[in-house]
Amino acid sequence: MKIKRIAHLGIAVKDLEAPKKLYSETLGLKLKNEAVVAAQKVKVSFIQVGESNLELLLPTQPDSPVGKFLETKGEGFHHLALEVEDIHAAVAELKAAGVRLIDETPREGAHGDLVAFIHPKATYGLLVELVQSAH
Repeated sequence: MKIKRIAHLGIAVKDLEAPKKLYSETLGLKLKNEAVVAAQKVKVSFIQVGESNLELLLPTQPDSPVGKFLETKGEGFHHLALEVEDIHAAVAELKAAGVRLIDETPREGAHGDLVAFIHPKATYGLLVELVQSAH
């Protein structure tokens, strides 16, 4: 599996405006874009940090995975996203190695990217997202 870079760090939030203001106005980072990922019931806002990003995650419904995360753990770090060259090969390699996955088949994420999540129990408590950029 070829990991290219840290694509983003996901941060679960209860509101997008205050964190966007903090990261853009106070810290001087660039707001890149926003998207709604209907399948995950989440609105995301990407903030550029060098060659990586912060991804602010706002649930659009309380029963979404991020909504449940906020309910049990509160706001804060949600996941690490690693950009891979070939997500299908990466998932196949992890499955062959017996790594527990949430997604055994990549699915569409924000901006048409393909994503697949590794179960936190396989990564010592860290939710890891694999991302293959559509761009």
